[in-house]
Amino acid sequence: MSRNQRGKSSPKTSPSSSTGASQRQLRVGELVRHAIAEILSQGNVHDPVLEGNLITVPEVRMSADLKLATIYVMPLGGRDVKDVVAALERNKKFLRGEIAHRVNLKFAPDVRFRADERFDEAERIEKLLRTPAVQRDLDKDE
Repeated sequence: MSRNQRGKSSPKTSPSSSTGASQRQLRVGELVRHAIAEILSQGNVHDPVLEGNLITVPEVRMSADLKLATIYVMPLGGRDVKDVVAALERNKKFLRGEIAHRVNLKFAPDVRFRADERFDEAERIEKLLRTPAVQRDLDKDE
């Protein structure tokens, strides 16, 4: 009897692969998010771009093997996004070491930084909802 015939699910049909991140990925991502937010808020990174901006860390996504952390960041007010992401990339080695000290994992995850674009998308949808055509359609339903 093969492994699949004994009731075990194959990797292609495992529940976690179709529903997104596993509980472990979410938990570790949240630990990394707290660690990086603490590092940035304490001013431990000595970079003029980072020192001049307040940076929020809304999300960290971990790879399935927990060896890669994609850290989404947004400077307060949405200014200098490219400069902030570039500064974080320049200080990646230091930040990875700090995360390794604060989060107890077998391997320190490699980190990459991305601008969080959810705010831009929400603003685009909000503008779309305020257009006359959409308002007209909404008024018809009432």
